[in-house]
Amino acid sequence: MGIAIKDALVVLPQGEEDVIRETSLYIEGDRIAAIGEKPAGFSEDKVIDGKDKLVIPGLINCHTHSYMSFMRNVADDLSFMDWLFGTIDPIEQQMSDEDTYWGANLAIIEMMKSGTTCFNDMQMNIHQTTRAVKESGMRAVICRGLVGSGNDEAGQMRLRQAYEERDAAKDCDRLTFKLGPHAPYTCDDAFLKIVAGEAKKENMGIHIHLSESESEISQIQEKYGCTPIALAEKCSIFDVPAIAAHCVQVTEEDIDILKRKNVSVVTNPASNMKLGNGFAPVAKMLEKGVNVCLGTDGAASNNCLNMFHELSLLTLIHKGTGRTPQCVSAKEGFRIATINGARALGLEKEIGSIEAGKKADLAILDLKTPSLTPRNNLIAALSYSANGSEVDTVIINGQITMEGRRILTMDEELIYHKIQDIIVRMGLDKKSY
Repeated sequence: MGIAIKDALVVLPQGEEDVIRETSLYIEGDRIAAIGEKPAGFSEDKVIDGKDKLVIPGLINCHTHSYMSFMRNVADDLSFMDWLFGTIDPIEQQMSDEDTYWGANLAIIEMMKSGTTCFNDMQMNIHQTTRAVKESGMRAVICRGLVGSGNDEAGQMRLRQAYEERDAAKDCDRLTFKLGPHAPYTCDDAFLKIVAGEAKKENMGIHIHLSESESEISQIQEKYGCTPIALAEKCSIFDVPAIAAHCVQVTEEDIDILKRKNVSVVTNPASNMKLGNGFAPVAKMLEKGVNVCLGTDGAASNNCLNMFHELSLLTLIHKGTGRTPQCVSAKEGFRIATINGARALGLEKEIGSIEAGKKADLAILDLKTPSLTPRNNLIAALSYSANGSEVDTVIINGQITMEGRRILTMDEELIYHKIQDIIVRMGLDKKSY
């Protein structure tokens, strides 16, 4: 299908920054065929009027748990370990495969409606999130969450499931896979070494939670005599392309390890604040050359999966904590939410910026909204003014998945109905109105 987006304002890469230019985009199949001039022989099956529109590369949510969307607002104002083991884990033990599927569908609706076109997911029930991704047209990187102790059968079973899910999804080029050892407090050092070896053997990257809370730091220090990041390095977790979620409680030496081993760090400001864990030292990481990207975490700890909300927090929090308004600029923030995320996922040659030859993963924003008026500095507006409701149209892999804020690839009403059934069955529908 040939799609032409005519005379729009478009965010385009220019060196290490992004600029906005009025131009036209031509999409053929799943890729951007040309920017500016219509390519020879191009057939326009669909024309989108770009007047009063801003086209941006789709946002990339580098750390979430999509199945958790039905756990929104059920475990609030709790300390981290009480939240995880006292409330969330018992709910997870009740989940069926279908619950995971419908939770992922709800998450995809929310992400798509706020301009996210790719997400990096750590999940528990295989085939369900991949099923939702295939049907919805979304792009995703899937990581089966791994928990284990040494060479125990439970850990080996989860590894087998990870491979089974990867192999079953080879027909969908919007899906890629990594291994997801959960964290050093749920995977012992022997199991981490096994996962690292498997990742190297299978040529897969790793997605892991690290240094999220003070309790984790204390626990790992007491057990192993080092930080979680130092432990991960000792266990060879960083010998393959690795994504470390959170990295809130880190030392200078930890940051040096992350840089030396080319680890991408996913900062999740809303979740980290809500659970009382603090703030990742993003400015210091950027100064040292660490690839920092952005995530929401799951809706059980963030309560929303809106990357514009996360982008706003990212570019405001560090100004306040660092007491300097130049800290994490709007331009830096936007790159963190797009091309840095693509780089973390190993997809920078395919997504993360609007360039001819790359995949057509785009969000089109309506500029005739109060939040984006006047159009003084639209890059700044994406961090400081936009809230996600401005997203009018979404294109993923060359397919229009949302137009006029209507999802074209999913049955929203059915999904809302199924989510309500889940929370009633699990006894989570504690209405407070």
